[in-house]
Amino acid sequence: MRSVRARAALGATAVVAVALIGAGLAVLLVLRANLTDQAGLQAEVVAREVAGQLALDVPYDRLEMREEEDHPVQVTDEHDRVVAVSKDLQAISGTGTDQVTPAPSTAAGKSGGNGGDDGSDDHGDDDHADDGNGGHSTPGRGEVDSGDPDFSNGTATVDGDTADYRFASVQATTSAGVTLTVHAGAPLAAEQEAVSTVRGSMLIGLPVLLLVVAGVTWLVTRRALRPVEGIRREMAAITASEDLSRRVPEPGSRDEIARLARTTNETLRALEASVDRQRRFVADASHELRSPIASLRTQLEVGAAHPELLDVPGAVADTVRLQALAADLLLLARLDAGERPGRTTLDLGALVHEEVSQRTGDRLPVAVSVPDSGAFETAGSRGQLARVIGNLLDNAERHARSTVTVSVRGERGGVVVAVTDDGAGVPPEERERIFERFVRLDEARTRDEGGAGLGLAIARDVVVRHGGRLTVDTAPEGGARFELWLPGTG
Repeated sequence: MRSVRARAALGATAVVAVALIGAGLAVLLVLRANLTDQAGLQAEVVAREVAGQLALDVPYDRLEMREEEDHPVQVTDEHDRVVAVSKDLQAISGTGTDQVTPAPSTAAGKSGGNGGDDGSDDHGDDDHADDGNGGHSTPGRGEVDSGDPDFSNGTATVDGDTADYRFASVQATTSAGVTLTVHAGAPLAAEQEAVSTVRGSMLIGLPVLLLVVAGVTWLVTRRALRPVEGIRREMAAITASEDLSRRVPEPGSRDEIARLARTTNETLRALEASVDRQRRFVADASHELRSPIASLRTQLEVGAAHPELLDVPGAVADTVRLQALAADLLLLARLDAGERPGRTTLDLGALVHEEVSQRTGDRLPVAVSVPDSGAFETAGSRGQLARVIGNLLDNAERHARSTVTVSVRGERGGVVVAVTDDGAGVPPEERERIFERFVRLDEARTRDEGGAGLGLAIARDVVVRHGGRLTVDTAPEGGARFELWLPGTG
């Protein structure tokens, strides 16, 4: 039961078994009901034939009946006394009375006015009165109840053979007003045999069919899950080898398993890219940290050997650079770990004024353009967004020739902060690459203060996590124009 194939086969077999058992019971019930109704119809026909004869005043001993073995007949009067039975009927049940011997007073009599006729003519003038036309009137006629007969099941013994019968009870009234009830039976042997045959066939065929269903389900499930086993083996091999460049096999079908394989490969590609990015990050961080650490160590060693040659300002600059690089690496680590920025409402116009006013030692003055009317509010982390604006201004100061401008405006349900410079600009083919970590263009690498190439990467990551976007284009002055868009709170 730990196998999906076993559970699927067992489940399918159980469902089919329940369905077949229910359908089989329904078929048996319907078959039995139909055959019983047919037997009842035959019994009704026989009962109405005998009742018709009684309505015509046919004497009991002259009643014409069908084969007594197939259709036993019992006739009772209003007091449930048996007045006539079919030939060789020895026992009966299910008709209301189990008597099979006609009452002595009526055993050889006639129904109606003929029941007591002994052949004398003493009352001939009374029985055949003149009708005024010189002739004689005909005897009266009774009637047969045209309503639905009563049905019952019982047994009858005919000529020593006992069997089950379906009885129909039909009432007839003679011309003398005597009400008689005819109980006629039809054998249920055909119904019982048919039901028994169908039941036996079902009992034999049901297990065979369930075995077929279980086998087919097992084979189909095995074939359907074969690609899953291939995916599992390949994933186990990838885990063992730690080779994330491998991919699981993708079936050519368009079913759920194929989608699972494609999703697994997409996950492997994303994981491989993440691991590669982390490896490059570690390598680049080690490379960036090596230079200032080596420089600082050299200065300290020289200062230890020759105190008069110690370059204190250089050591301080290297220490500051190390501190800034460590802070950038720590922030990137927190962002990669999924840190969510705190959400507070802030005014980007005021934040830009505050950030520019706190900058000291810039190579070029920063021109600020923020409209006095209107509030440029957004939701996010004040510290992280201030870091983004500071990084954009640092990048502009690094590349500008004479002017650096920052402006704020509202646009399309959000707020736009634009930082422009009149430097060399960013080539179109490099406008996405500059947002990668530790990426510096050649022009930036020529400067000692070019930085580690993390400022724009940090800015893009922070903006994306705030639901905004950061793009670069060409400024009217010919340099670079960085536009930061963040959703507004209105």
